[in-house]
Order: sequence, then structure tokens, then C-alpha cells
Amino acid sequence: MKKIWGFMLLLSVLMSGCKPKKIPGSEERKPGMESIKIGVILPMTGNVSGFGQQTWLGIQMAQKEKPKVLGQKVELLLCDEKSDKTESANCAQRLIQKDQVIAVLGSVPSSNTMAIAAVTEENKVPHVTPSSTDPLVTQGKRYVFRACFVDTFQGKVLARFAVENLKARSAALLTDVAQDYSAGLSRYFTQQFQKLGGTVTELKYQSMEQEFSAQLTQIRRLKPDVLVVTGYYPEIALIARQARDLGIQTPILAGDGAEDSRLVEIGGEAVEGLYFSTHFDEQMATTEIQFHYTKLFRETYNKPIDGLAALGIDAYLILLDAMERAGAQDREKIRDALDRTEKFQGVTGEITLIKGDAVKPAVVRKVEKGGFHYVTTIAPTLPSPQ
Repeated sequence: MKKIWGFMLLLSVLMSGCKPKKIPGSEERKPGMESIKIGVILPMTGNVSGFGQQTWLGIQMAQKEKPKVLGQKVELLLCDEKSDKTESANCAQRLIQKDQVIAVLGSVPSSNTMAIAAVTEENKVPHVTPSSTDPLVTQGKRYVFRACFVDTFQGKVLARFAVENLKARSAALLTDVAQDYSAGLSRYFTQQFQKLGGTVTELKYQSMEQEFSAQLTQIRRLKPDVLVVTGYYPEIALIARQARDLGIQTPILAGDGAEDSRLVEIGGEAVEGLYFSTHFDEQMATTEIQFHYTKLFRETYNKPIDGLAALGIDAYLILLDAMERAGAQDREKIRDALDRTEKFQGVTGEITLIKGDAVKPAVVRKVEKGGFHYVTTIAPTLPSPQ
């Protein structure tokens, strides 16, 4: 009998010390209990690694200035998509399924961002791209937003600048058929340039090509008023070098895919005088937030801020602003708050999101003495939807 009572007593003690095992994710989230995870997908290596590295500098700076949201620390989980569309989608899957991020920032190349968007949309995860400009990135999407303008507008900016500032009436257009961004920007440039009375001859190439003599020989025969290249900086720089080597002195005009210091590193003197549209220049600064971040960027990195870094800051701040307005770590509420973003004061200017797209002006910069210099600002001409 003593043995039985002893056993019962031991069992009682053991049972009183046992607690039901909590199911992961079932705990109520309390302020300070854990960090808020945000996934960041950028091309840190590969063909356009300069884009990712500059954007990451901006995002890191924004996090340093605003490290908390909803009373909790923000944890950024960076995934290198290696300038590859497939790896972009893989990054999104890992961050959402394994790391359980509340939202995603990225990427830069539009094709890669569209691969990410397919995953974020399926999983209903809020997604903000800093700088992917192809209209298809957000088209038909509920959870995908952008901090930058759209190529329908950028194409008009390039055409207007070519006609009004460069007095061009004929254009030779080089399109990277491997990039959705380039194909779309070329299409919108052509439409607007022709509306303004100009003629366009389009020739094509693909990312990672090194030799452009066939296309440039044809362009030399055409003697266009302007050479427009809608791809990314590695190929733009090589095209400029080879064009100048062939004696082509035609002004070169590009989109925001040209903005990276490696344009000058690769292109050297050949890119002197090249114009490109982009998202920000220090001379645009008029507000407190613009002055603050442009000054802080110079002090931190010992160089001027560019459009990509500025958009990285804005994408982060737009997302956190939406989270604060949502008032909870609820993806659907965050999505709804993003959709209601209006007159947000960012580094690149005032941002209102309409169907996921930012309505804002564009800047034209010029390569001079190895640096990028402000030329002009072109405001949107399309009326905002009611």
C-alpha cells in the first residue's frame, strides 16, 4: 500500500510540473516578444549587382533611423537573388515559408520582381519593390506595390527630353529582349516619340552580350539624332564604348537602368555626356526628410545618394508607415494600408499609390567628369485617377 501511495504521489508531482506543449505560432504576440521580420530580395551578386548593393545601402540606413515598428524591432532578412529570375522566386519561397516574414521588399530588375510577385501574390504577402518600373509588376496584383514611377511615364520622359532638349527627330533604339523592363520602356518611348513627330528604328540585343558591332554599324549608316538604350548599365557602357570606337558621336539617352557607378567604371570616357532618366538627385531636395537623408548618406558612405538608394529608403519607410497605420502584424491589414498610401513624404518626393503604382516626377541626369549631374525634372502629365 505504501508503494502505491508513493507512486501516486510521484505521479501527482510530475503531472503538476507538466504544461501543454504550445503549438508554434499559436502564442499571442506581445510587444517586445520577438522581432518583426521583413524579407529583402536584391541582386547582391551577378550581372546587375550594383543595383542591389546601392538599394541595400538605402534600406539599411532607413532601418538604422527607424529600427522599430509597432513597438518591436525590425529584423531584415536579406536574400541574394543573384540577378536571376528563378533565384528571385526561390528567395521569396524561402522567406515566406521558412522564415515567416510579414512582408517583402524587392527586387530591382522588373523581370525578377515579377517572379517574386507571383509568389507573394499567391501567399497574400504585402510586397513593395523599390525600383521595378515595368507596368506588369503590379498589373492585376492586390499585394504588390512600388515606390517608383512606371515605364509608361518614363518612356514619355525620355521621348520628351529627346525632342525638347536634344531637338531629336530620329532615334535609333537598342532594346534588351531578355529584359521585360527594356522591352516595355522601348515600347512606351517609341509610342511617345512617334506622337511627337519622330521616327524610330529599333535594333535588339540580349543581356550579357559583349559585342554590338552589327547593330552599331547599321546605326552609323542611319545617322540618327539620338541613340536610345533601354537596358542596364553593363551593356549600356559597352555599347557606348563600341559606338564611340566606330566614330558614332550621336548623343546617348538611357533609362534608369543606367544609374550605377559601374556605368562609368566600364564605359570610361565613352559615357561622358550620356543622359539618363532616374528617380532622384540631391538638387531636388526641398523637404526636411530629403535634406536629412541626403546629408546622412554622404556622412555614412562618403558619396552622394543616388536614385536606387533613395528608393530603398522610401520602400522601407512606406512599408513601415503602412504597418503603423494597420496597427497590427496582419498581412491583410498591412496590404489595405499600403493601398491607402497618400501624399507620403519620402526621399524621392511626395508619393501617392494608385493601384499599386507611385505617381511622382522623374529626373534627368548627365554623366560629366565621371559623375552624375542634375539636368532637369519632368513632372507626370497624366491626370491621377479619381
